[in-house]
Amino acid sequence: MDVQLLVYDLSHGLARQMSMGMLGFQLDAVYHTSILIEGLEYVYQQSIRVVQPGAFSGFGTPIEKIHLGKTQLPHEVIIDYLNSVKDRFTPDAYSLFTHNCNTFTDEFSSFLVGKGIPEHITNMPQAVLDTPFGGMLQRQLGGMFPVGDPLPESGSEMPSAVSLPPAGAVREAGALNELDALLTSAKSTFAVIFFTSRTCPPCKMLYPLYDELAQEVGDKGVLIKVDTSQASNAADCFSIRATPTFITFLRGEQESQWSGVDAGRLKETVHMLVQRAHNSHPHESLKLPNFFAQSTEPAFYLKVPPLTKLTAKLGTFGTDPAVLSVKEFVESIPESKAPESSRTVLGPFSHFVVRCLNEVPIDVVFAVVDLLRCALIKPGAAEYILTNEADTVQAVLDFVNSQKECPYALRLVTLHMACNLAKSSHYADKVLGQEDLRRHTTKLITSSLLDEAHRSVRISAATLLLNVALVNNKPRRDGDHDMVPEDDQVELAASVLEAVSREESSEEALRGLILAMGFLLYLAPPGGEMSDLLAALDAKSTMLAKKSRFPNEKFIPEVVQLLEGLGMNGS
Repeated sequence: MDVQLLVYDLSHGLARQMSMGMLGFQLDAVYHTSILIEGLEYVYQQSIRVVQPGAFSGFGTPIEKIHLGKTQLPHEVIIDYLNSVKDRFTPDAYSLFTHNCNTFTDEFSSFLVGKGIPEHITNMPQAVLDTPFGGMLQRQLGGMFPVGDPLPESGSEMPSAVSLPPAGAVREAGALNELDALLTSAKSTFAVIFFTSRTCPPCKMLYPLYDELAQEVGDKGVLIKVDTSQASNAADCFSIRATPTFITFLRGEQESQWSGVDAGRLKETVHMLVQRAHNSHPHESLKLPNFFAQSTEPAFYLKVPPLTKLTAKLGTFGTDPAVLSVKEFVESIPESKAPESSRTVLGPFSHFVVRCLNEVPIDVVFAVVDLLRCALIKPGAAEYILTNEADTVQAVLDFVNSQKECPYALRLVTLHMACNLAKSSHYADKVLGQEDLRRHTTKLITSSLLDEAHRSVRISAATLLLNVALVNNKPRRDGDHDMVPEDDQVELAASVLEAVSREESSEEALRGLILAMGFLLYLAPPGGEMSDLLAALDAKSTMLAKKSRFPNEKFIPEVVQLLEGLGMNGS
């Protein structure tokens, strides 16, 4: 939930206009603040109040709205906190200048997002109170809100505050503005309005069930009761002609409406709304201690070989100015200077790499690609390459993928180079988000996974695949869309499963494959193409079969749970 600070000027511009002349320094405003969450304004005005934005008309309109951050705290925790501090924010404790709304919002903000409100608000100069102007402001504003006097009751100018019932209780709205506020608070989940009246015996038959459903729902939704004999404006707004009448809302949009005593329909509808509003993934309830303890950061190949020996393998090409420059860049450029040196060094070297693919003997091309891998280790280098020289990376991958018998060293360092590209913060967009580079990367992985002759190639391919799976899974965990299209994920998953079935010797390679499969699966949509394919290939049995060959591999049982979470419950 977004947490915002509403900032008002209690002087209504007077401070900005007159402070310099009267005080000798600029005072932009006499600040009054409140916290805005999910369409409700939390304010301390002699007591903690929760109102619709703009309810306190005497404050005018906010002069500023500041985004403080996001909170994941559930509604019931927020209410518990407010209840725990309410004894410190009472009418008697209220002081317009020393213990006021800004004191409350600063503490409330720290609780919600881990930081207070801006210091220029909390540190409003105390010196202003010692001046004639400060005294004038104090008299003017104190007269507006006399300390100890109750706030006006509900009405057109200032609606009464919305009550704060505990989560799991039926909320009662006594007026249209209170109903609107409750509906606003439920915009991220669902709400049910039960229109009743004190002269409706059938309505009372449903009260116990409605209370039970509210307890069951807890903070997952809002169940509201409106007595039409008291809140006639709310009944008129929704054109209620009979009671009981129920109206449901899902994420702020009206869903359904019906009248009459139908306990079965009420119960079924509420249960359905809970599922639709909180369609939690089956994976979220799994206990996967090893999987969740796994680092979600990509892996890199950071070892730098003796560069003089490496460049010597290029023969006369090793003395090219582009090679000498990149050698110095890797060996000598300080980390702090690397980003600014990237353009002058990596631009010419990228063009040199492409030229070498056609001019250097294939058995030494690996030296050029390994130089590129080493350069990518430096800060800012991967960023520069993917932003400005992505064609070079694509040319290398295309060259390697096109070889019927690719030399072992070239394939290995190309896999390592491709892993180091993930040092760029733009990797998701520039590699996974670009079809050509993504396709070339996928082809490199799938062909290398099946290299039975070279254990190191299989391990490196599994590492690159894990990097891809990790980067692709991050937006999925954040509630966003995958970077890799489903067709490509299906191809990768099939390759992983085939490689798992073949792996008999390397526990390291198997672990990389199992982890990559886990991150491809985690939070994937049940019933999608990938889960359908893996079910058809009996992926669960393939994974379990590896347990006898690799009994100490702790990730196998947890990936099996992920498969089962997607509906694969076979043997």
